[in-house]
Amino acid sequence: MDIMTHEQVQKEEIEQIEADMLLESIYRCYGYDFRNYSKPFILRRLLNRVHKENAASISALQERVLRNPMLMKEIASDLSINVTEMFRDPSFFQTFRQKIIPIVKEYAEIRIWHAGCASGEEVYSMAILLQEEGVYEKARIFATDINGRMIQQAKKGAFCLANMQQYTKNYMEAGGTKSFSEYYKVAGGQAVFNPLLQKNIVFAEHNLVTDTSFNEFDIIICRNVLIYFNQTLQNEVHKLFYESLSLYGFLCLGKREGVRLTTYGKFYDETDATEKLYRKIQ
Repeated sequence: MDIMTHEQVQKEEIEQIEADMLLESIYRCYGYDFRNYSKPFILRRLLNRVHKENAASISALQERVLRNPMLMKEIASDLSINVTEMFRDPSFFQTFRQKIIPIVKEYAEIRIWHAGCASGEEVYSMAILLQEEGVYEKARIFATDINGRMIQQAKKGAFCLANMQQYTKNYMEAGGTKSFSEYYKVAGGQAVFNPLLQKNIVFAEHNLVTDTSFNEFDIIICRNVLIYFNQTLQNEVHKLFYESLSLYGFLCLGKREGVRLTTYGKFYDETDATEKLYRKIQ
């Protein structure tokens, strides 16, 4: 087992102090609040940006960021979470079909908030699922992300053709009822999805940390985002979700996330323990 030297420990401590100072500067100068993100995640992303910018240290990067709004955009992109794929974790979509769709089918309209949508693959996946279940026409999906670049990419509805084999496999495992290729056409080396899937999707920038509730929803989907936040920030975001969710609405989280350790856990019933589906009961 490797034992860290005193110098290595000191170096990490200094880097963490520098990172904290940079995040405070970003908040005060630009209004982006990354101060309660997971420290290992933040440090890893910032050191990668230091390397890309050929800066001497995080402190040197801070000096540049405060004077260069364009570099701030790059760092904001670095610190947003962009890992996604179509029908990611197929069992989630399968369980959604089985346990949530039969309930919301009875609704006159279905308002869904997909928070932290990244480049949109899972949003289009949900649109396909809703269409196959015969409820897309009365659904409205609000897909948001902190990263403006990702939102613009998501609006295009075009994804790498090389990923379609994996996405097709995910789709079938998620309970897809058609041939996945029916939903897209190939153009310019990309898979361009049917524009009709976008008809009831609204893409917009929204910061879970600093922005407030903007509607009341029947379903909120935020999967594999909260794991990048510390406990304090997770609780703040859960407050936002609770305030944004209608009574008996559903909250859908990632498999490593949950409501039990938050202030709001007592306000939910567990719809599915494995897939982390919850229903607001008060």
